[in-house]
Amino acid sequence: MSEPKHVSFLGLGVMGGAIARHIGNAGHKLTIYNRSPQRLEKWQAANPGLAVRIAQTPAEAAEGAQVVLTCVGNDDDLADVVLGPTGVFATLRKGAVFIDHTTVSARIARQIAVEARDLQVHCVDAPVTGGQAGAENGTLTVMCGGRDEAIEAARPIMEAYTKRIVHVGKAGAGQTTKMVNQIAFAGVLASLSEAMRFAQAAHLDLDKVYDAISGGASQSWQMDNRWHTMAKDEFDFGFAVDWMRKDLGLTLEEGRSLGVPLAVTALIDQFYAEVQALGGGRQDTSSLIRRLPKRGGA
Repeated sequence: MSEPKHVSFLGLGVMGGAIARHIGNAGHKLTIYNRSPQRLEKWQAANPGLAVRIAQTPAEAAEGAQVVLTCVGNDDDLADVVLGPTGVFATLRKGAVFIDHTTVSARIARQIAVEARDLQVHCVDAPVTGGQAGAENGTLTVMCGGRDEAIEAARPIMEAYTKRIVHVGKAGAGQTTKMVNQIAFAGVLASLSEAMRFAQAAHLDLDKVYDAISGGASQSWQMDNRWHTMAKDEFDFGFAVDWMRKDLGLTLEEGRSLGVPLAVTALIDQFYAEVQALGGGRQDTSSLIRRLPKRGGA
């Protein structure tokens, strides 16, 4: 394990709460902050063995910290906790490390990087993939944007909850790489949903279909982990439709700024809007299949 550090974590949601637990269990001196007192109390109740300091503001959390991590909701939330009058950058000291695990726009990531440079703070935009299970098990993949020295300064902390850390480029590149991930991820789930409904309409045994196709060219993580649960209409596995639509919105906006047509992604985004209209906003992304009616003997 790396030498224990004074680490502050802001944002104790599904992903952030699990990451913070791994950091505390790794022996670091942990300070926590969450805007919702109820969620903070829930996290404390779930982690009674961890000694933590509770901060009342992001600025208080950052004061004296060697490393500060954030995992909040969106661009506005991140700007508030980092750049606001009581934000992290109001007190974060020279030479400290700032790591953001929120999925946000590349624009805000680059803006924060500029502010961090002026403060002589190491800054990494570091969205993750691996879902709730990856966060709970400490096996996330992190796609990092920032300077080489910032990534290396952040790496010892991130190793507590990851299986892979990839430096993908300069500031903002972590966020645009996450957009690449979401484009591919959404496309796989859309085709998987249609494939399953086709198999059901054809009166096929879904277990045997999986055995037949999962070892070939159509194999994917989504097929291996969601085929059987989708067949049973089980959609409680973490990353929610509401969050997917937020991510796809960011992706489509970035695509427009780059002049890149994302017709398939835009269509799948609207498919997810249909799932939201069915009341599935908090269900996981494999609930995309709900918009397709069952036919035949299904």
